[in-house]
Formats: sequence, structure tokens, C-alpha cells
Amino acid sequence: MNALPAIDLTTLVDRLVHLLRTPSPTGDTADALALVARWLAELGLTATFTRKGALTTTLAGQVSGPAAAPRAVTGHVDTLGAIVTQVKSNGRLAFDRIGGYPLFAVNGEYCWIRTADLRVYTGTAVLVKSSVHVNREPVADKEWKKDEVEIRLDALVRSADDTRRLGIEVGDMIAWDPRTTVTETGYVKSRHLDDKAGVAVMLGALQALRDAGRTPVHRTTFHFSNFEEVGHGAAAGIPEDVTELIAVDMGAIGDGLQGNEHAVSICAKDSGGPYDLGIRRRLVALAQTHEIPYKLDIYPFYGSDAEAAVRAGGDYRIGLLGPGVDASHSFERTHGDALVASTRLLLAYLLDEG
Repeated sequence: MNALPAIDLTTLVDRLVHLLRTPSPTGDTADALALVARWLAELGLTATFTRKGALTTTLAGQVSGPAAAPRAVTGHVDTLGAIVTQVKSNGRLAFDRIGGYPLFAVNGEYCWIRTADLRVYTGTAVLVKSSVHVNREPVADKEWKKDEVEIRLDALVRSADDTRRLGIEVGDMIAWDPRTTVTETGYVKSRHLDDKAGVAVMLGALQALRDAGRTPVHRTTFHFSNFEEVGHGAAAGIPEDVTELIAVDMGAIGDGLQGNEHAVSICAKDSGGPYDLGIRRRLVALAQTHEIPYKLDIYPFYGSDAEAAVRAGGDYRIGLLGPGVDASHSFERTHGDALVASTRLLLAYLLDEG
């Protein structure tokens, strides 16, 4: 058994933190993708943007000719977010969610609003009837509706005209403050670990390969998606001759599931159906061979870019792996152990001749 390349966890976490603190709600991901492109260039890799705005880079493989079986790996930089739907008469903002999350997950959360001319304002998501000293009806213990939550701007606005004079208009993008923190015990707490943790794992694997001077067995395209949270990220941009596509995305944690924040999760099935049985068994075998902590799971409410690619007509087998992430689509958390385990399994896959 060949040893896997060493992983630079410090650099991996530093990149993850930088990426987490770079707003990239679906539809406004250019800054995050530019950051990834810069890191790829520092690794000596050529990055190309697709027409839809995703980022790709391709590594040559050891095998050529009829035995070659090109592969692809995809992870997404786009995150949950929101968009302005109305400038209200009191100067506050109504919004619609981008991606699937309950409104209680962002009540009281700070945010940034970016205007068409790239001015940025801060605000907070608050209940319309948030003050218990004013409203007799309960403000908790319920599922809120869209018209019950609004954005309170950190600016002197008392009317829609006041707000519009700031340049804010319907269609402006809203990014939630990730509140990223790395603890002394090795946890990364933040919004949007889905899927910036997966992107950091992909970058960590590329770094490890470069540092060790090693090459994937088969030609491999790394695809950094920008529309996963709305369901069509990797529907385009995967080379047609790819035989296998691996999505590196968060592993869900919860009641009835085995995953945790200290292992890589391997998904057998999600709401879109089962992943390729052969790939799943190979990933398990690689984890066992290299003594990588892993957990097998089935996610009841989950979809991935690998499935989006297949639904778009991709003729390849698909798999899914990623670090265990607690409290998905809310204030998430993972650990360096899961990041390392995921990176090692991805490396084992890239260097596997199977």
C-alpha cells in the first residue's frame, strides 16, 4: 500500500476561513470563485471559467490510451442567501430565501446587502413584530412566514424613498454573516460549511498532490460549482468523456444517522436515489485500507451536484463523500478531523487504480 500524501491542515483551514468570510450566495459568487482561481494559480494550475460561471481545472492522469477512465470531482462555492423582494414603506426590506432553510435559522442574523453599483450595507433579519414589549401575541414557538420577517438596515431610513436613495432595490443580493470561528479544540463553527468545507477539501487534496509531486491515476477535472443550492450547479461543465463523478459535499448529521464531525461521510443514498454501488464500495474499501475514519449514511432530505449532472444527461457513475457537518442549513460546525479524513479519502480515490 502506497502512503497517501501529507495534508497541510493549517493551510486547509486558513483557506476555508477565508472562503467562508467571502460572501457568495447563489447568484453572486464571483468573489469566491476569483479567490479559488487565485489559489489554483498559486498551485501552478490553469483555471477556466465555464459560460455559466463555474470554475474548472484539469490534472493529467498517469494512464492514457484505452485504459484511461477520466474522472471529475465537484464541490460548490455558492451558499444559502436571500434576495430583496420589496423596499417597504418603512424603509425596511422584504426578502425571499435562496436555497432551502427555515426562517427561524436566520432570525436575528446579521447580513450584507450589495447594490447594483456594488455598495454594501449591513442589516439584521428581524421579526416584523419582534418586540415583546409592543406585541401581545407570541413571537416564538412557531414557523414564521415570509411576510413576518424583514431586514432592518443599519442606516437612517424611515421610508422606501430613503432606502432607494442608498441605491438599494428589488433584486439586490443578501448574504448572511457566517460568524466563522475556529476553536482551540479544532472545531470550525460557521454558516456555509455547506459546501465551502468541501471546496477546502478539494483544494487540500490538490495542495497535497503538488507538494508530494504525485499525479492522479486517471485524468481528473476539478469542478467548482456556483449554482448547487438551487439545483443545477454541475448540470453543465463536466467533460463528456468522464466515467465517474464524485461530489465532495457535507455529510449530514442527525437522529438515525451514523455520521459525526470527526469522520468522512460516504453517502449510499439520498432523496435523489442511490449512488453508484461500485463507487460506494470502493470508497469504503479505500477508507478501510488507509485507516481513514468514515461513516456510511443515507440522507432523507438531500441532493447533490452529482445528481444534477446525471439528470442533465451525464453518462457516468456518481459518488458522494464529505466531512460530517452538524446543524446543516443553520449555524453549522465541523472539525479538523473530518476535513483531514475527507481529504485523505479523496486522495486515496484519485490515486486508486481501480
